Amino acid sequence: MISMAEIDGIEDWLIGQALGTPDMAAMFGEMCERLRQCHVPIDRAMLAWSTLHPLIEAEIAFWESGNAVQHETIAHSEEESEDWLKSPVRAVLVSGEPMLRRRLTNANAPMEFPLLERLAETGYTDYMVVPTPFDIPSIPSEFNSTGLVVSWATREPAGFSDEALTAINYIQRRLALAARATLEGQISRTIAETYLGKIAGNKVLSGQIRHGDGETIDAVIFFSDMRNSTAIAEFLGPDAYLSFLNTYFEATAGAILDRGGEVLDFIGDAVLGVFPIGPQDLDDAIRSAIATADESRNRLRALNADPALAHPLQAGIALSVGSVMFGNIGVAHRLTFSVIGQTVHAAARIESLTKSVGTDVLMTEDIARLAGTRSQPVGSFELSGFTDPQPLFTLAEESSATPS
Repeated sequence: MISMAEIDGIEDWLIGQALGTPDMAAMFGEMCERLRQCHVPIDRAMLAWSTLHPLIEAEIAFWESGNAVQHETIAHSEEESEDWLKSPVRAVLVSGEPMLRRRLTNANAPMEFPLLERLAETGYTDYMVVPTPFDIPSIPSEFNSTGLVVSWATREPAGFSDEALTAINYIQRRLALAARATLEGQISRTIAETYLGKIAGNKVLSGQIRHGDGETIDAVIFFSDMRNSTAIAEFLGPDAYLSFLNTYFEATAGAILDRGGEVLDFIGDAVLGVFPIGPQDLDDAIRSAIATADESRNRLRALNADPALAHPLQAGIALSVGSVMFGNIGVAHRLTFSVIGQTVHAAARIESLTKSVGTDVLMTEDIARLAGTRSQPVGSFELSGFTDPQPLFTLAEESSATPS
């Protein structure tokens, strides 16, 4: 006998989850366990939801009685598998039907989906798919609505009773409320981190949104700029150039992120990255920046070896150390979280010198001291914010270093 008083207890628990920041898969797994404790005969359930993320199209939580809940993500780049194309869940999302149900022990039950045959062979008696639509930001798709969809299955000989169906539908709507609150929070964080970076995104989400909010941080600066970008843009045209530009950013900004740095800004075709001093000490931050320069070189070299590349990719890279002002600039109703200060201007000036010096990487003396024999002086130069000319050094390729 299903106790609705106990079902109400699950509802109260879901309200508590909605007020916090639960893990979606863990919340779903615990909800299924609680339903079984209330004598709702579920033996298998799957929760699927779409999201707004630059890499992830959708996520899935799969629960089966006696096993830990499993969580999977589906990337935008993944091809649709045969199982998904023939899935009852996909069929419901495309059709917009309010429910799909199959009595698996009924000899006349349609078995149009391969999954149904597999479930019947393993002792399942009843299966249904129930979508709960709600509006959240999402990427346009073939499906008729956003929200979540849950599949439910049981091995109960008589299948789901009317009482069980009532309990499941009641709780799924409450699950949708908790999921919507959670997903909106996740999407807000994703958007903030995607467009501002983790450091700036976290600061904005923690309340630093007023005009002038900010702080000074010490960091190793990585500044990169594409060579001949104007001529390349004219040669390729807008659409092809945008793709070409993103390829360049994968080689430079991608290397920054892979080495633990933060991309603070894209300035046209330039990349401004930092390795904050604090999470790692100065020497570690310098080593990370040097490794990033090497990785960028390697990626650009690999790209240029591909005959399919529309145009040779070249870049100048500057490495320096200093303090930067990190905060909100603009006007009260239109702000950007950016980095400013003489260190940034100096880094841009150092990068511009790579062309006249004839090298792809230039670094200040503070960086050069940890580059060892790969560090080669190229002279002293006037830099913004410095009274005296500053010595600069090129970074020899790893294989070109002089043995010590």
